[in-house]
Amino acid sequence: MTAYNIVRFKVKPGQEKAFEDAHRVETGFDGFRGGGLVKTGERSYCFVGCWDDFGRIAAARPRMISMLDSFRHTLEDLGGGLGLTDAVSGNSVIEFPASSG
Repeated sequence: MTAYNIVRFKVKPGQEKAFEDAHRVETGFDGFRGGGLVKTGERSYCFVGCWDDFGRIAAARPRMISMLDSFRHTLEDLGGGLGLTDAVSGNSVIEFPASSG
């Protein structure tokens, strides 16, 4: 079953390029189908990843944390007790096919 991980970030002022560049890497994660880094507002971003299944996300967590450590200095606390990231993941319950037109 397809699974997704979504992580919300807020970047420190002036660190946007460093943050974006840190995501321009070849991941090589087993079961990773692809994803995207989405700019959702001024200094606000979300990463969305698509995976073969939830087990692949769980297995990749140590490497994902290592990647996070490489750009942690660019992040601002999200507030509300969240810390630097707001991460969620889970199995897909409905898949939407791409439009043919």
